[in-house]
Amino acid sequence: MSYPSLPHDHGQNDKKLAEHLPSLDSFRMLSDIFSQLGDESRLRIFWILCHCEECVINLSSMVEMSSPAVSHHLRQLRAGGLIISRRCGKEVYYKAADTEKARLLHSMIESLMEIECPKI
Repeated sequence: MSYPSLPHDHGQNDKKLAEHLPSLDSFRMLSDIFSQLGDESRLRIFWILCHCEECVINLSSMVEMSSPAVSHHLRQLRAGGLIISRRCGKEVYYKAADTEKARLLHSMIESLMEIECPKI
């Protein structure tokens, strides 16, 4: 891809950086992930699911929210590929996806909050 010459030359190899600039779609995908975690309740649910597998009823109790509200957050997290679910009889269990994206976000949450994984 050809990039136009930059209006100002600040001697910082801006042209080389422009040649390696990720596509707008890449940034859009990342923005979608961050917007999913822009809600403190959803972030809290994701963090819990990084440490255990739980059903909606138990999650509702843990975060003191209604089951429909928790289900709403779970749908968004699952749509973003951050969590997975499995059915066992009538119960559906959720946990963090075993992906690099989920692991990085989990690590970032704990680093920024200066907390460690609980020893359970």
